[in-house]
Amino acid sequence: MATLVADVDMPEVGLGGDEGEDERREALIGLAERNWIARTPLGYVITRHADVTAMLRDKRWFSAIGLIAQMQGVDDPEWNRRSGQNILGMEGDEHQRLRRLVGPAFTPKAAERLRPFMAEVIDELLNPLCARGHGDFVTEVCEPYPIPIICELLGAPRDDWELFSRLATDIFRVFNGNLARDLHTIMAAQDEMGAYMSKLIAERRAEPRDDLLSDLIAAEEEGDRLTTEEMQSLANAVLLAGTDTTRNQLACAVELFARCGDQLRLLRDEPSLAPLAAEEVMRHFGAIRGTARYASQNLVYRDIEFPASTLIFPSFTAANHDETQFDQPLRFDITRRSSAPHMTFGSGIHYCLGAFLARAELQEALKAVAKRMPDLRLDGDVEWKPVSNGIWGPSTLPIRFTPGH
Repeated sequence: MATLVADVDMPEVGLGGDEGEDERREALIGLAERNWIARTPLGYVITRHADVTAMLRDKRWFSAIGLIAQMQGVDDPEWNRRSGQNILGMEGDEHQRLRRLVGPAFTPKAAERLRPFMAEVIDELLNPLCARGHGDFVTEVCEPYPIPIICELLGAPRDDWELFSRLATDIFRVFNGNLARDLHTIMAAQDEMGAYMSKLIAERRAEPRDDLLSDLIAAEEEGDRLTTEEMQSLANAVLLAGTDTTRNQLACAVELFARCGDQLRLLRDEPSLAPLAAEEVMRHFGAIRGTARYASQNLVYRDIEFPASTLIFPSFTAANHDETQFDQPLRFDITRRSSAPHMTFGSGIHYCLGAFLARAELQEALKAVAKRMPDLRLDGDVEWKPVSNGIWGPSTLPIRFTPGH
């Protein structure tokens, strides 16, 4: 007979505080060695790779992204309607339908066709920095890097890069923890993005090109097609999911390589290691350190009953350092090959739709950094975003290296 989760004897942990990321990560890894589950003020953190994978693959655990407003005491009918149409938080048959339709547009082939453009963008951003040999990598490179690629992906012209950057900043206010204050700004940015995409969709219907929108318009399964509103929502999701994640993960990677010069030199000497290096960076120092799910009904797992609406927090940080899955998990090694996937892209029905694109962006950037900044090192203290942020990384990253590459 299952035991109610509230009655299970387990450790208790906080959800963040004044401790640094190193301390937080060490605490999570230490916790995983002792227990696969722990109690938090809001629910339960899941720490081990096998359990994180199993629970994320169980479709009865729903994404908690749609609960952001509710958890902050915000009840706006229009916001609730939009949240229900967002693929990032959608569940059930409608979510599976959208994933089936849009999946072919997010293939490795689609990401590969953007690689030359990614290399061009990262080199253009690195040029002034490499001429000086020092600067803040976050503001000069990470912040502007993903927007041109998202624009190219959607087929938007260079003249609109600044517009997309502003809209991304406003839409990302959803994660600032003050939805009541930012709600109208976020929805105004969504509306502006929707109007822009509506015009671009009309243009692509008349004249298809080699871009994501044309692929989405062509997507069809047994006569089923995406509506204009669904494509607008997907464009918003792409902007939301593909901007801050790339910015923060690249910043985490460069901070890590600045501390691990031997690994950077290895990548410089063997650029073919870029795919393995990107995977190891995301495993060892992922910018997305976890996610949240809630029980859509009463659920039993490992003889423990989780009542409907119970919140769980699968920890990617802990799962990515599970010694039962990764040999010497605390060691950063860009030659690592493991049969177990890292969890930074998630798992199950909500596995990151843009994973191939994200991998390609990180690989191209890391190859360029290794080639042009071979003696990269930190040039002062790194400032970090609050550990409570869902997507986390350096807010400033001062670096120094020999200029001229």
